[in-house]
Amino acid sequence: MRQVERAIFDLRRGLPVVITGRAGWMLARAVETGEDDAQGELQKLAGSRPALLLARPRLVALGLGERLGKAEAGSLALPSALPRRRLAELAFGLGADEGESDLVVPGALTPAGFAERAALNMARRALLVPAVLSARVAHARLEAVREAVAEGELLAVPEGPAAECLNGARGRVRRVSEARVPLAEAAGARFVLFREPDGLREHVAVVIGSPGQMTEPVPVRLHSACLTGDLFGSLRCDCGEQLRNAVAELDSLGGGVLLYLAQEGRGIGLANKLRAYALQDTGLDTMDADHVLGFGEDERHYGVAVDMLSALGVRQAMVLTNNPDKLRALAAGGVEIAGRQALYGSLNDHNHRYLSAKAERAGHWLDEVLDTRSSRD
Repeated sequence: MRQVERAIFDLRRGLPVVITGRAGWMLARAVETGEDDAQGELQKLAGSRPALLLARPRLVALGLGERLGKAEAGSLALPSALPRRRLAELAFGLGADEGESDLVVPGALTPAGFAERAALNMARRALLVPAVLSARVAHARLEAVREAVAEGELLAVPEGPAAECLNGARGRVRRVSEARVPLAEAAGARFVLFREPDGLREHVAVVIGSPGQMTEPVPVRLHSACLTGDLFGSLRCDCGEQLRNAVAELDSLGGGVLLYLAQEGRGIGLANKLRAYALQDTGLDTMDADHVLGFGEDERHYGVAVDMLSALGVRQAMVLTNNPDKLRALAAGGVEIAGRQALYGSLNDHNHRYLSAKAERAGHWLDEVLDTRSSRD
């Protein structure tokens, strides 16, 4: 996996990487971080014309869902070099404020193969838009590319481990450091930092009281980081209020664990969350905005949360959540779910559509808080 981790960093830096597999060698380069002539450079290096790899949600947004069939991703032929702005429009809707209907798809669409899907997964893991330029290495260029790999000019990764990079490395999360951090809502809090093995993510367990000495079930809250809401008090969501309410509630219950997970924007990262906000301002809801960028409705994985709870000695939990996916993920990871407690923020004119979409489309248990709006209308 070490090579895959290095390759993810290279994609973030705008460099091409090699993905090897049964179908041969393929060069991949993220559209978001590529240079102006990324397409031409990739063609010269691979000896074949690049294609544009896009995830299913983005292709559906472009009106290509029926042509894709049931495939998770597609490879869009690029008949000639396109300006970078044009590539960006096709890839993740930088021109979305002008309307996606203005985009003309340039070439044939075929279902993406295993190596192509692996490249898109690596882009997601890098918190980039899942849009990748790919080119199969032609026989005439194979020796030159192999030499570049041998000399360290290019990184080569097998398609299997690359495809699995989103799943993380269960059981390998490291407990790195900890300290007492008194909080306004819980003066006895202690922060414990965990780091994922690839070094890309760090997560914090806010331990209130002594959960290891508590009679189980231990009150637990899984909170995905939200810079805009947690730190700046954004009215577009209820995250900041939920965070503070959760800490206060855990303290009032005599202790518990809040896992502060590096999963900004339901796992798509801050840059993409801000892109999604811009799309929401055109009338899309939070789910559809993520789809336009090529993401699913929720890109989070909770294996790291299971590992953190295990490291803290929590085997049975009473979970503070409105999200059924969190309960399912913890249970699937071996945590015994003893119960659930709702946790609400305040409803306002700015977050009503966001909360309604989560309730109606993702099944979040928010009827009680949404009913307060109905009773006022």
